[in-house]
Amino acid sequence: MDCFNVSLSEQEINKIPMLALAHIGDGVFELMVRSKLILEGKTRVNDLHRACVRIVAATSQAKRMEKLLPYLTDSELAIFRRGRNAKVNSVPHAASVREYHEATGLEALFGALWLMGERARLNELFSLAMEEQNENNEPASLKNNI
Repeated sequence: MDCFNVSLSEQEINKIPMLALAHIGDGVFELMVRSKLILEGKTRVNDLHRACVRIVAATSQAKRMEKLLPYLTDSELAIFRRGRNAKVNSVPHAASVREYHEATGLEALFGALWLMGERARLNELFSLAMEEQNENNEPASLKNNI
């Protein structure tokens, strides 16, 4: 079994419980964040940890998900919504229920894309999520495309 080159179909993804997709998506998102921080030159472990925790927190993930919504395909949006609407047993104190559900939806989406082998799409959405916004509240990379 090759756990790094998984390529499930959309039908197979739909059979996996949303919280299971969110579980793997949480790991995928955090690994992408950690990789980004190191590639940007952060190498002190304490700095890495603080920056990573700040980015992967539910409140931050919810804000990043809001930025992604306009760019999702119909099938991606369906996965996000199913993840967002999944019944969770608890919510961390630092996040509202809405933020936690939005973050769960983001994680489910990232988990599904990982399991479908959609690495290019994962990178595209991750880049958009991590991008700073311009004055029109649009990702800076889209400024020249409008």
